[in-house]
Amino acid sequence: MSDNNQIPRTLALVGMPGAGKTLCAKYLEDEGFFQFRFGSIIVDEVVNRGWDVNPENERIVREKFRNEEGMDAIAKRALPKLQAALEDRNCIIIDGLYSFSEYKTLRKELGEDMVVVAIVAARHLRYERLANRDIRPLTAAEARARDWQEIETIEKGGPIAIADYTLVNDGSPKELLEKLDALLAKLGITN
Repeated sequence: MSDNNQIPRTLALVGMPGAGKTLCAKYLEDEGFFQFRFGSIIVDEVVNRGWDVNPENERIVREKFRNEEGMDAIAKRALPKLQAALEDRNCIIIDGLYSFSEYKTLRKELGEDMVVVAIVAARHLRYERLANRDIRPLTAAEARARDWQEIETIEKGGPIAIADYTLVNDGSPKELLEKLDALLAKLGITN
């Protein structure tokens, strides 16, 4: 549980591409949790512009939002949806909190009700997973470029480094989900 022995109401999943965040978020959604993917804000805007959904167009929109609204733009845009979900849910899941500025905004607004869980994996495992995924597969060069872009331009390392808990995803998907279930039990989180 959090420092004040209160059961967390928000679980934010963070990690580099291919680490397993979306696997965990989808699993929790299938278990009945409300799940909000921060990247959906970007994808929705790409679609609204009539553009193809691809990493380059997503990067353009993401950078535009952050240049015009601040590095915490996505968190500010997500907060109304998150707060509405918290009105009638015991716990909600955030998939893909990216920047340290987003972390600070959410921590200010959600306080100790938010627990950050880093999902981590060795780079070679992440790149292998990214190359083999069905949706938007990436070559090793594309994955490396995305890593650098996310670390250098969107402060992605901060939330991973300051996470409350870390799950190492160096085995099968089943093993990762077992680690996640054990953490939820430890924290007292139920749907």
